[in-house]
Amino acid sequence: MPDLFGGMHPASYLIIGGLLCGILKGRVRDVSFILFPILGFINLLGMEHGTSELSILGYDLVVSRVDKLSMVFGYLFHIAALITSIYSLHTQRWWVRMSGVLYAASAVGAVFAGDLITLFVFWELLAVTSVFQIWARGTKRAIDSGIRYLIMHISSGLLLLAGAAAQYHATGSLLFEFIGLSGAAGWLIFIGFGVKCAFPFFHTWLVDSYPESTPAGSVYLCAFTTKVAVYAMARGYPGTELLIWIGAAMAMFPIFYAVIENDLRRVLGYSMINQIGFMMVGIGIGTAWGINGAVAHAFNDVLFKGLLFMTMGAVLYRTGRINGSDLGGLYKSMPWTAGFCMVGAASISAFPLFSGFVSKSMIMSAAGYEGYTLVWCMLLFAAAGVFHHAGIKIPFFAFYAHDSGIRTEKAPLHMRIAMGIAAALCIGIGCFPGVLYDLLPITPEKQYHPYTITHVITQTQLLFFSALAFVTLMLFKIYPPELRSTNLDVDWFYRKGLGLFYVACDRVFNPLNAFAKNLFVGRFVGRIDSLIEQGPARLAVILLYPIWKMFGLRGEELEDRRNHFYEQMRLGAFPIGLTAFLAVILFGWLFFF
Repeated sequence: MPDLFGGMHPASYLIIGGLLCGILKGRVRDVSFILFPILGFINLLGMEHGTSELSILGYDLVVSRVDKLSMVFGYLFHIAALITSIYSLHTQRWWVRMSGVLYAASAVGAVFAGDLITLFVFWELLAVTSVFQIWARGTKRAIDSGIRYLIMHISSGLLLLAGAAAQYHATGSLLFEFIGLSGAAGWLIFIGFGVKCAFPFFHTWLVDSYPESTPAGSVYLCAFTTKVAVYAMARGYPGTELLIWIGAAMAMFPIFYAVIENDLRRVLGYSMINQIGFMMVGIGIGTAWGINGAVAHAFNDVLFKGLLFMTMGAVLYRTGRINGSDLGGLYKSMPWTAGFCMVGAASISAFPLFSGFVSKSMIMSAAGYEGYTLVWCMLLFAAAGVFHHAGIKIPFFAFYAHDSGIRTEKAPLHMRIAMGIAAALCIGIGCFPGVLYDLLPITPEKQYHPYTITHVITQTQLLFFSALAFVTLMLFKIYPPELRSTNLDVDWFYRKGLGLFYVACDRVFNPLNAFAKNLFVGRFVGRIDSLIEQGPARLAVILLYPIWKMFGLRGEELEDRRNHFYEQMRLGAFPIGLTAFLAVILFGWLFFF
């Protein structure tokens, strides 16, 4: 591969495009908004496998590593950036557009990072650039959610940085390769990745922030952050058995939350955790089918989950509502959006001839082939649950349930174009999976074929009985109704717990701190500060006293002159305080010794 300064970095075109969004205006900005993801994709097509290194402060950093694993995510993120750019053309605020493109650039930079320091830089940029997609909504809930989002993701980055430092101390290397759970460094980095993967008990940032973002912001968010974390797990922890059980839990528990949730974008947030669970299982299995299935499912999830978020974003954009209890009958006003939503629902539910089928079945086959029978059963249950909450609930309550009486305009043309591209890719990959399979990172000894009679019949039966269960529950009025309510998640415990901890600290430690300061620290510092401020003045008066005496000043005049000079010296000749004086001493000591 060419040297970094002789060739273009994989993220360079998106970085340039993002910066230009802050400069250009009007149609020129719209064109550049769409053009640079295309240029970046073309740039990737011409790249050869290899690395680009850069030496900074004595550290050799691999700022770009091109191989099959990074390339498939690079292609994915450029496609996602293009679709989202088209979808968000209605956004006129330059800083929202700029942050969106730079967010995509950060994701590309992260998946091509060959060392832990470069990964950390892009890892934190992901948080800093993406939070503006939440804050752009402008509501108090969005502002508060964005702050919580930042806290979680900056914490994830700090864990990654601490792990990188421990890894360097233990091995002398910063290369981002297989890490494993063999030491403290591996666990720190694993937990840091897990926060972004929305592991159980860390997952609430996702369902808290995505529904509070703008219509286009949720599409950006669903495409990049969690998929970078999936890539990082696939790179650093393939074959880690713990991931199998974490993933199985992730695939199952969101189903129960999604069924009772009223906010349809929040339902999609829980559905995202469910889908990431499938990916974690594949990475944990670690075989060719497992890793390839996880990567393929991450690729497909960006497309069909992005399509579902786009349809719900269009509904929110046109109606100002997103709760299932407030919607219904919108297929009359938004037929194209309803149709695209059905394509996304079929894809996420893994209907044959749709994209989810060709990747989810690979992961489940890997679990069964490796003897994880219990995990396979858990994934089967999770797959049926996906059809319930995302395949049926989303389109049914938004477009086909009771007629809410809402009559609105169709989604804007640029939104329909973006949804059409995503829908076409969902169907195209489902019909011609070989195109995606050729991009996957591992060449298996035995080629996977999704369209076998066993796979098709098993999945069709699962979907049929899942749909039958939904219809039965609806007819007997057992299915949880769409209610205007707030569902509590595990974050309730640490929000309340941290609040109580803060109050306890405020009431206990602050009085103790004030008492100790007044009793010991305040008196000591006051005396030292007085000595430092008054010392030079007293010394100057002592030195000048003989001179004044030589000029024959009498006792009263001498006393006035001494007091006046002492006051000037005390107030002006040594104006720095104790902290600045000690800082000068410290830096002087560091410099000379």
